[in-house]
Amino acid sequence: MCIRWRIVISENNIIDKDMKTMKQLLLAVMVMMTASVQAQQTEEGDLDAKYATELVKVGSVAPDFTMQTIDGKPFSLSELKGRVVVLDFWASWCPDCRKEAPAVVELYKKYSDKGVAFVGVSMDTNVEAWRAACEKYGITYPQVSELKKFHDTDISKAYGVKWIPSIVVIDQDGKVALATVVTERLASYLEALR
Repeated sequence: MCIRWRIVISENNIIDKDMKTMKQLLLAVMVMMTASVQAQQTEEGDLDAKYATELVKVGSVAPDFTMQTIDGKPFSLSELKGRVVVLDFWASWCPDCRKEAPAVVELYKKYSDKGVAFVGVSMDTNVEAWRAACEKYGITYPQVSELKKFHDTDISKAYGVKWIPSIVVIDQDGKVALATVVTERLASYLEALR
């Protein structure tokens, strides 16, 4: 009986050591996963700090503009005076813009009948590429463009747009209420209006 007991103790030691090793490995994996998730959240949280630093400042008066629509007609921001306006700065050639387009279109569908106006401000230079992208992504809200290279446009200078996609929300008083490169922040802002 003493021999058996020693074997059981010896086997338990092996099992205890294996369990301890497994616990340490599991803990290490959990730490690595947590660090990875935190890094992703930090990256997402820093997008505005990285890309939206020069956008017009919240509380400032939104610069008025007059630009041509996709059909070549003049459109002025002042036509939407008294409404909440979402300016969606984008381009058909921009991969991030194409990725975000479906989410912006969904927000348009959800809030346009609640009095929120959306205006796409395209940084395209080719009207046919611009039109094709609007059709492909189901973008039906008004679109305007200078049909110039992105950094040569007056609108990008007036609104401090250095990165697309960028979003600026103008409140009913004509002041900037939100300036971001994060579509989820637009969604949160519009949800809070309800």
